[in-house]
Parts: sequence; structure tokens; C-alpha cells
Amino acid sequence: MKVITDEKKIDELLSRGVEEVIEKEHLRKALLSGKQLRVKLGIDPTSSDLHLGHGVVLRKLKAFQDLGHKAVLVIGDFTASIGDPTGRVKARPALSAVEIKKNMKGYLKQAGKVIDVKRAEIKYNNKWLSKMKLSKMIEFSSLLGIGEVLQREDFRKRMEGIEAPRVNEILYSIMQGIDSVQLKVDVELGGNDQLLNNMMGRTLMGKLGMESQDVLTTQLLEGTDGTEKMSKSLGNYIGLNDSADEMYGKLMSIKDELIEKYLWLCTDLDKDSISGILEADGNPKNQKAWLAFEVVALYHGREAAGKAQTEFGKVFSEGETPSEVAVIKIEKNHVTLLDLVMQVDGIKSKSEARRIIGQGGVKVNGHQLMDGNRPIALESEVLVQVGKRRFAKFIKERV
Repeated sequence: MKVITDEKKIDELLSRGVEEVIEKEHLRKALLSGKQLRVKLGIDPTSSDLHLGHGVVLRKLKAFQDLGHKAVLVIGDFTASIGDPTGRVKARPALSAVEIKKNMKGYLKQAGKVIDVKRAEIKYNNKWLSKMKLSKMIEFSSLLGIGEVLQREDFRKRMEGIEAPRVNEILYSIMQGIDSVQLKVDVELGGNDQLLNNMMGRTLMGKLGMESQDVLTTQLLEGTDGTEKMSKSLGNYIGLNDSADEMYGKLMSIKDELIEKYLWLCTDLDKDSISGILEADGNPKNQKAWLAFEVVALYHGREAAGKAQTEFGKVFSEGETPSEVAVIKIEKNHVTLLDLVMQVDGIKSKSEARRIIGQGGVKVNGHQLMDGNRPIALESEVLVQVGKRRFAKFIKERV
């Protein structure tokens, strides 16, 4: 694919949703030169789901790809065993090789909802980091002063607290920098909380006499709670693998003050279209409907977005049951409420199920039940509603 040097598109690439560019003028000149750049994004498989927060920086990678540049997606199957310490007040529990392999199983399919995976270079950093000799790691580490590594705010806070950073966490950003050296990239992308990790590659490359990568960080997307960064561990995320109905419903639940930011970071709408939506109707509910439709259309298609919009109206405005509800057959005559909730799509653990039940978030045939041990008879069809958006019908399987 020919490299596109359209100034308007380049300026939008360097500004839309961007927090910081180092060095901006250098990168702009490189983009205008017509040379194909190697643009790296690293994602650690510390969970099985990618979400709209990941989507922000994946969409920036796609913007580079659309201009003809080479997307280099690094799956951190080695660094995931350490875990990115960014923003954490204590060490992340180590993941086993089995957990990492399980988590990354669907990553490319999810990333492929945004970027063209077939045209990208897909790299796994276990390939070089697991084989690196200790002498080589010492060689890289010797290029850095301890102050360069410990300057991170999260490390400084932990040095003053109970749990100081562990040595493997300190090595994390060095390993991320080694990825850039290994792959000889021109640009590295990340959320703005990744700036110091990304700068490590720039630092190492410069000290090795290589052309230092430029760094572009994107704005962070708050989750559905409206305050914290979107995160799987916080449960405030909207997954790229969520169904159209689930994605639409979650988007309708975001805080009103985030509507404009979501429109800007999560859709392809231009500035004039976004302004038009916000100015044409001052009702946040209607603005969210625009937002939800556009985001769902990106990941599921416009037809699915239209159906999700209709379903949302039926269930939440008219109080009806969704048109399509999963039917689950059970052999037993009686099961506990907890057992039923565990089988509803999207419930990942017993602790999550118990929490939702205890908070009054479960209805059986329209009646709120709050005792997870309560037996439920399956003599006739049982409709279970979990939260506002999840429904399932349970019936006795006839033998």
C-alpha cells in the first residue's frame, strides 16, 4: 500500500485523541516524507478481554495503517508474566504460562475488529525475551541510571509506602524498551499512562546509537463508573467482544459528562458531526443513543446497531422482555438461584453472581430475589433477569 502524505489527515492523526507526541515535529516530518514507518503497539494478555479503552489506541494504530504505515502489534506473552506496574499500589500477582496462553487466545480476533491484522506484523515478545542471556539483560540495564527507572510516580509512591517495587517490576519497562530495540520501530503508541514505559524504548535506542523512536500517547478513556480508567479488573469496561445489545446497553449507562469524549475517542464521526449531535438535542439520553449506535455499528455493523437500539427501547422504555432470550435446559427439578445466575451469559464467577444477587440485581419471573441458596423449581419455564440487560430462560430437560 502506498504511503499517504495528505497534510490534513496527518494533522488529525497527530491531534485527535492525542495526549502527547515526542517529538511531534520530527514525527510530522517523517509522516510527510513518504517513508513507511514501523509503528508499534504492545498489549499484555493479563486478561482475556480487550475493551474500548484498548480500542482508543488500536484505532490510532489503524489511523497509521490507513496512511500506509506498518502496524507492529506486540503481544506481551513474556512481559505479562510480570505485569505492567503502571498505576498500581502493589505488585500484580504473577500469571502462569497456562493463564497467559488462555488469555491471549482471542486477542488477534478482538484486535482484528479495529486493525487489519493481515497487513500487520504480529510479534510475541516471549520469542526474544525468554531466550535472552543474563549478560545481555545486564548490558541493557547498564545503559540506564537507577533514577531513570525509578522516576515513575507510581514507584515513588510505593517506595514511601508498605510495598516497595520489586526488581522484576523495575525490569518491566526495560523489557518493553528492548522490544522496540529488537523490532527497530519508528514510533511507539500507548495510553498516556504508558508514557514512561514507551520512553524507555526511545532512551535505549538513543544510547545504542539507533534512530530513537517517536512516542505518541492517547487520552485515557474513563469506564462506565465515570471516574476510573476503563479496566477489566475494576469491572467498568465495555468489551470489544460484548454482544451488540450488551455494548449498546453499557454505552447508554455512561456518565453524561463523558458523552462528548466517547464520541471523540470511540467513533469515526468528525468534529462537525459530533458538534451537530450535541447541539441538535440537549437531552443526554438522546445523545447517548447516537453514541451507542455509532460505536456498536463500528464493531457489529449498522444493522446490528439498529436492532440493539430497538431492543434497548423495548426493554428499558417499554419494560418488555427482549425478543430473543437464551434458553437453557437443566436436568434437575430444583436448583439454587446462585446456580441459575452462574449460567447466565456474562457472569464469570460465583463471587460476581453472589454480589449481584446480594445487591438485588436478580429477578426471577419478575420478582426480585436476594438469597443465592433459595431453591428454584423448574416445573415450568423460569425467566431470570440479571441486572438490566441479561436475560435467560430455564426449562426442565425432558429425558
